[in-house]
Amino acid sequence: MLQITSKRKACISNPPLHDVAWVRRGVSAQNPTKYVLDDQELERVSALARIELEDARVELERAHEAAKSMGRGAEGDEADEADEDEENWVEISEEEDDAMDVDSGSKTKPKGDDLSQYNLDDYDEDVKTTATGPFSNIKGLTYYRDNNEDPYITLKDDAADDEREELEVLPTDNLLVVAKTEDEISQLEITELYAHHDLMLPNFPLCLEWLDFPPTSSPSASSQPHTQNTSGFGNYIAVGTLDPEIEIWSLDVLEAMYPTSILGRPDRTQAHVPTPLGTGKKKRKKTKHRGAESTHHVDAVLGLSWNKSQRNLLASASADRTVKLWDLSRDPTINGDSAEGGGAIRSFDVHKDKVQAVQWNDKDPSVLLTGSYDRTVRTFDSRAPTAGVGAVVGSDVEALRWDPWESHSFYVSLENGLVLNFDVRTLPSNLDLPSPARFTLSAHDGAVSSIDVNPHIKGCIATGGTDKLVKVWNVTDEGGKREVSLVTSRDLGVGKVFSTVFSPDDPLTLAAAGSKAKLQIWDVGANFGARKAFGAKLRAAGRVLREKAEKEGGGVVGVVSDNEESDVEEE
Repeated sequence: MLQITSKRKACISNPPLHDVAWVRRGVSAQNPTKYVLDDQELERVSALARIELEDARVELERAHEAAKSMGRGAEGDEADEADEDEENWVEISEEEDDAMDVDSGSKTKPKGDDLSQYNLDDYDEDVKTTATGPFSNIKGLTYYRDNNEDPYITLKDDAADDEREELEVLPTDNLLVVAKTEDEISQLEITELYAHHDLMLPNFPLCLEWLDFPPTSSPSASSQPHTQNTSGFGNYIAVGTLDPEIEIWSLDVLEAMYPTSILGRPDRTQAHVPTPLGTGKKKRKKTKHRGAESTHHVDAVLGLSWNKSQRNLLASASADRTVKLWDLSRDPTINGDSAEGGGAIRSFDVHKDKVQAVQWNDKDPSVLLTGSYDRTVRTFDSRAPTAGVGAVVGSDVEALRWDPWESHSFYVSLENGLVLNFDVRTLPSNLDLPSPARFTLSAHDGAVSSIDVNPHIKGCIATGGTDKLVKVWNVTDEGGKREVSLVTSRDLGVGKVFSTVFSPDDPLTLAAAGSKAKLQIWDVGANFGARKAFGAKLRAAGRVLREKAEKEGGGVVGVVSDNEESDVEEE
């Protein structure tokens, strides 16, 4: 819900929020369903993970037997002591067990301390009385433990109804999906100014992408709502982590233990196999670059982009230096090394280092834009990747965005604090040739880790950097000359900013997250300078931004977490 009327903050002194994704209004199920783990669901999970459940059951049985042999659950020296003392245990009768424990050497208490004179054994016995008066029959009243047992109360307390009402998502509500790591546990948190529900992740999350296309799960999919969707539309989030696999979760299912679909080959990358944590005392050698595979990633997934026109297509960028194209309508559990084997349908080797970001062009749905640590950006048609063009940008790419108002224009944010704007029509196919940007913006003192282009207001962009600032810019084109001006800048208290995303429904609402594990929602329209700069553009677009009074906190609202330690601040 994004009618921001008050300032609420929550501070969590934990690792950062890595990425944020909006869920537009009206797409979420009004009453999310609960996850059910049955035999069919276990078969589906086994097929997706490509592991044998029988092996898992054997391991669980071995662990159970080991626990039973550890001396009443003790560990280490305590277990040994428990084994030695086992012979000293004796069985006692129920009467002895119920009796009060006394020291064997204790002496008989004097008669004066004996409580038998009070006849406590008969304390609860009813005593007949001949008393009269208005309260003489009070013992005849019937008492009930709660209202549900009282037959005279017709409006019963229903905890299920209360929970259903609390989890209800109205058509006017926006949801935010946050990728976070807390106490070494990675999870997705779905929020609407409070933590609505969360989903556990297998590894450190790196990127998010919302989509409405129901992915194919497996032939053994159960009757659960997140595995069967006949409407052709849904509410899903794709997650890239340090694992080579891409997980797709349904946001309309509560307490889910396993994703709807997995893109990749966990049986080959062994991402599902737990590894012991190191002690941290020994230095680890730098890992050698893994050889790329054509059908699946072999390293961390750094970027994701869903094709809004060809809704079954998802593009992914990885640290294995490749960009892959996935068909979500294919069965991901089919084995094989070809495209028919359930893997990626295309793999693009257009970069020489880790690929940090990827995005589809909404106006030209077959064109991809990619950025890499090899300090280049590439744009190409996915049907003919060798005919693409590109540019050398002089620093590692942090983020990139197509301009939704100009299909041939895109922005690139860099590690050196610059933001570049390019026109695809002027870029060369040979990177040895010069590729000047249309304009260069010195945006932050440090890496520009995030950038977003407002889909409602032409020329409005937002950037976030490691200097802990979120900035909103106005790009104007007067007489063929482009001018960029800073509209407003603010430290939202999220630490180093890792994600800045405009709302899909409100023109001047911005979500930002960063290293302090905090999510802030900023109503930019509460700033007078923003209203002055963008008011004419909003009116020109047919949307009127009504005047807003200056609010306490300047239109910033924090998302309340389950851990409401608001007084804790990160050092």
